[in-house]
Amino acid sequence: MGPHPAVAAIRLAVRRVLHDVLTDHIRSADLTRRTPHPELAEAGAGRQRAALPERPDTPLVLVACSGGADSMALASALAFEAPKLSVRAGGITVDHGLQDGSDTRAAEVVDRLTAMRLDPVESVAVRVGHDGGPEAAARDARYAALDAAAERHGAAAVLLGHTRDDQAETVLLGLARGSGIRSLSGMAAASGPAGRYRRPFLQLDRQTARKACLVQSLPVWDDPHNIDPAYTRSRLRHEGLPALEKALGKGVVEALARTAQLSRDDADALDTWAAQADRAARDDAGRLECAKLYALPPAVRRRVLRRAAMEAGSPAGSLFARHIEEVDRLITGWRGQRAINLPGRVEAMRQGGRLVIRQS
Repeated sequence: MGPHPAVAAIRLAVRRVLHDVLTDHIRSADLTRRTPHPELAEAGAGRQRAALPERPDTPLVLVACSGGADSMALASALAFEAPKLSVRAGGITVDHGLQDGSDTRAAEVVDRLTAMRLDPVESVAVRVGHDGGPEAAARDARYAALDAAAERHGAAAVLLGHTRDDQAETVLLGLARGSGIRSLSGMAAASGPAGRYRRPFLQLDRQTARKACLVQSLPVWDDPHNIDPAYTRSRLRHEGLPALEKALGKGVVEALARTAQLSRDDADALDTWAAQADRAARDDAGRLECAKLYALPPAVRRRVLRRAAMEAGSPAGSLFARHIEEVDRLITGWRGQRAINLPGRVEAMRQGGRLVIRQS
């Protein structure tokens, strides 16, 4: 008799991601093998091949685990699948220090991951700032800690336990911000430097992960912040989405997740077009020509403007659609306007038929 369907589902999702990580790792090793090392350059191709190992080193995959149902299910699936594929598996838990006893809970997570025979396992304490609000500040501190841990251990990937439900919430939050199709694309299955962060559960619902923990008798911790109405995502999870399902019927979460994937495909295509248009719209001195920008479709032109603003130093998280619309008017509705002030002390102005975006 096979495993419970929920357990089988989480294991299959992780197995697929581990296969992807292994494929990327082998490709990277092959590229390294084909690139002569400086010290071996004079030794000849035959001797170079002899000096390199027959198989690449075994990659390390870490799981980011808070102790909640999603990440505990993910850790259990990684612990089961990694040895079968000769992948080393470890775990990281981040102590945000935002609740009493958070250090004790982090230590308990370390014990649980260690009991799963993950290695290395560690708890990392962070200091959460205030920029962007409590949720954004905690997220920034968490990812900084995970990046540092991945570098420290030489990890090929870090697995995150975001589910289809999390994806639906992210799409709705993006819709509320009115930031365009990129915001509607939600979370990518792979993101970060060289695709470091992998999200195996984006096609699985939250209930599947919780059921997998239940049937495996895995203890889980329910973060009280997840039900605190002071947090936007919590209100959306417990009030917004249920209201939508009541009004529109079941299937809202699945539809939003599909919207994320379709939006991501469209956004990726438009970003590629915008990168090409950016190069074509510049003069010999590298300045953006307003006439060439005007000829572009609005969706492409605004991407070029956003890209230019970010290159000038405007933070992506603070650069909203209204900012880009104001800069766009310098192209499409020019009436001698003054410079537009953008986040990050960046200004945009029109000078002699050129669009200048620079630090003020």
